[in-house]
Amino acid sequence: MAPDLNINSIPCISVGLKDRGYPIYITQGFSIFEGLFGVVPFGGSAVVVTNSKISPLYAAALRDEISSRYSAVFDIVLPDGESYKNWESLNEVFDFLIQNHCDRSTVLYALGGGVIGDLTGFAASAYMRGIAFVQVPTTLLAQVDSSVGGKTAINHPKGKNMIGAFYQPKVVVCNVDALKTLPERELSAGLAEVIKYGPIFDMNFMSWLEGSIDLLVKKDSASLAYAIQRSCEIKAHVVEQDEKESGLRAILNFGHTFGHAIEAGMGYGTWLHGEGVAAGMVMAAELSARLGMVDANFVQRLKALIQRAGLPVQGPVLDAARNAERYLELMRLDKKSEGGEIRFILIDGPGKAVLRSVPDELVKEVINDCCA
Repeated sequence: MAPDLNINSIPCISVGLKDRGYPIYITQGFSIFEGLFGVVPFGGSAVVVTNSKISPLYAAALRDEISSRYSAVFDIVLPDGESYKNWESLNEVFDFLIQNHCDRSTVLYALGGGVIGDLTGFAASAYMRGIAFVQVPTTLLAQVDSSVGGKTAINHPKGKNMIGAFYQPKVVVCNVDALKTLPERELSAGLAEVIKYGPIFDMNFMSWLEGSIDLLVKKDSASLAYAIQRSCEIKAHVVEQDEKESGLRAILNFGHTFGHAIEAGMGYGTWLHGEGVAAGMVMAAELSARLGMVDANFVQRLKALIQRAGLPVQGPVLDAARNAERYLELMRLDKKSEGGEIRFILIDGPGKAVLRSVPDELVKEVINDCCA
């Protein structure tokens, strides 16, 4: 992008959380940072936290753009993959910060997908009781979901995102150009988080997705930019009303109760997060239909869109002898559960989501019918 970039011409969504509010910019390239220096926090040093896959692609470009802002810019390069979203990686970040005398003015930059964003945000929330961080998501999934809203966490062997904090970034920069190097499987995984916004909130957006899904799969920049913008608008609207998921924000987890069980049950990284969510959305929609909340045509419509995005519409068998029971065991560890009672995000008519409990026997029926 041209160096004389006008920051006012860049699409920007505001997350209105008073003193914790921040902008989300949707751009092409990293040169936007020069125009963002009124927003990006100043500090004695900056640390770019990234992974072994993203570092050779984008770390140097980001360092070049922010280097004039700090006396020193460091890199922390972690292994790539969901299985590394753990205590060991978090402590690696802490060790580096301490060894390099990073202080409360240090700014962390999360350059990568959801794993890097979640882990970096959690590190920022805890280091010296809280330092500033900036989200620079490089995957579609992170750009439309995990980088926005301040959920930070690491995984525990018994459950996904079980240990973390609500901690908001100072700014989010979604570089659409970074998606050009995204593998097809990871792009499809990100589309699951885009698709979810239709059934839970905006059926006009779902209709747009049905007409544009082929362009999105082909990485058409204009289509991706709009999908990112609308997804972030919806998420920002929800987060503004319920920052810490005491009510409304739970709807953003449509498909995730089943999806997180799939990820944990298969072993983190075997199924990508978006793949688990995709199969989970089908199961949640089927559960909604069996409760009379939507009709069978809605389920088929959602299923067809998910398939066109290159995503699975059936869940895996987690235990050949007792598959449904294994799903229930894992889902009882879900953060939306209360007193061991599983609560699901269901579709109460197209474009409207609700959180409610469902009898185990009905859940088992759906699991048995929707797994292969």
